Amino acid sequence: MDALRYTLLILHFVGLAAILGPWLDQLRSEARRITTAMVWGARAQIVTGLALAGLAFASDDYEPDHVKIAVKLVVAIAVVGVAEVGAKRERPQLFWLLAGLLTIVNIAVAVIWR
Repeated sequence: MDALRYTLLILHFVGLAAILGPWLDQLRSEARRITTAMVWGARAQIVTGLALAGLAFASDDYEPDHVKIAVKLVVAIAVVGVAEVGAKRERPQLFWLLAGLLTIVNIAVAVIWR
């Protein structure tokens, strides 16, 4: 079970890197856009996050925080929505900004909320 959890966690971080890597790379650029990697990273965050939550609920070690998981899921769905819509726009600057900021919010929820 630990090997599966660690594999999912690594894939979750890869999805995070796929969103934040291009986002940070474009900070100094004038042509800010949602890349394909960002869209797939957002999707990977949802899938791996749900799988990690499922494993946490299946574990007898502790009871996961339902509210925290719900908040993270709502923010992750918002990131996917923003990325999907922004990828189809000609001028996606606002969508690009929202995708990055919401991803950072999700990181803060994961790290700070105990």
